[in-house]
Amino acid sequence: MMASSTAAREPHPGDDSPYDVEAIRADFPIFGTQVHGQPLIYLDSGASAQKPRAVIDAMRLMYEGEYANVHRGAYWLSERSTTRYEEARQTVRGFINAARSEEVVFTMGATDAINLVAYSFGRGLLQAGDEIIISALEHHSNIVPWQILRDERGIVLKVCPITDAGDLDLGALETLLGPRTKLVAMAHTSNVLGTILPVETIIKMAHGVGARVLLDGCQAVVHTAVDVQALDVDFYAFSGHKLYGPTGIGVLYAKHELLEAMPPFRGGGDMIASVSFEHSVWAEPPAKFEAGTPPIVQAVGLASAIDYVSAIGLARIARHEADLLNYATQKMTVLPGLTIHGTSTRKAAVISFTMDCAHPHDMATLLDRSGVCIRVGHHCAQPLMARLGVSATARASFALYNTRADVDAFVKALEKVRAFFA
Repeated sequence: MMASSTAAREPHPGDDSPYDVEAIRADFPIFGTQVHGQPLIYLDSGASAQKPRAVIDAMRLMYEGEYANVHRGAYWLSERSTTRYEEARQTVRGFINAARSEEVVFTMGATDAINLVAYSFGRGLLQAGDEIIISALEHHSNIVPWQILRDERGIVLKVCPITDAGDLDLGALETLLGPRTKLVAMAHTSNVLGTILPVETIIKMAHGVGARVLLDGCQAVVHTAVDVQALDVDFYAFSGHKLYGPTGIGVLYAKHELLEAMPPFRGGGDMIASVSFEHSVWAEPPAKFEAGTPPIVQAVGLASAIDYVSAIGLARIARHEADLLNYATQKMTVLPGLTIHGTSTRKAAVISFTMDCAHPHDMATLLDRSGVCIRVGHHCAQPLMARLGVSATARASFALYNTRADVDAFVKALEKVRAFFA
């Protein structure tokens, strides 16, 4: 395996040593790429992050020397593959501080994880008239499954508003909560505004009326340490590809007693204890929710990604990204005709914005000519766009490998946009 940089190899989480971003960038092969003859400036990690060589190599070596199907083979290669797969589950358990590995379910992604909860918890344990509360800043994956459940089962779906700054209206949430509330499902961090929701308060408020809480953690686990036991959250979902890991894998954390009570989401191999034509007995969690051949190599890649960010240190990454957020905000605020959407004081390294001179899609096209990659559109959050009074925004999302020089190149490209439409 090709050696990665010192920054990625030597664990020093949370210390005060200098953040060597150039050494980290050297771990990502894609930054040798040029776009239209320009150095790549990748500011779309909120959609999907780039992959370090450690992840690429871990997956390649798994395919080349340790791959077989898991759990059912009686030969060394299958046993080795099974060990690697279950070690990946243990890595995730430690990363989010779950009480036991059986509380970690591997899924196809965060969307799949939320749909699992909607199908199994929602259809299995909720009744007509029960209430689910979401927020006005949710991703479609945390809206549509509950709408389907509402239409099928008569569940009441309520929406908690946000403030003009993009913060959750806690007073409104208190009013919405009641004895029929069974689930509060919200983003930990907004994928559009970057707002970090006060999840500790939300969980306590929901538990106060006997409701369960699901957090969409896709944008949060990348930027901050998550401790599901300290939060006392009931469900926590996140994806691998935003966490510098592969696509095709996600995680659902759920308290063990909930997984035991919930019916399976899919039927098939590996999720059963026994099957006859008359009756089937389900396996114990998490196997009950992992029907068929699981994402074996993807799990190994996700574990490698977790090891990678953990070695750098989430606290150090957070400080670096906070610096980039502040620096970019200062640079963008002085640009004429530019509006930043989402001005919470508790914010991850995400900036959504519009310019009065150009549509976001035109902006992205022109920025691409300068090698700058941003995301534009409704960001799978159309109700939030309606709340903001826009049809679309442009979004720059910063990651552990970005630099102030990236910000400077981005702002210079925005100035070219204004000059082009002047």
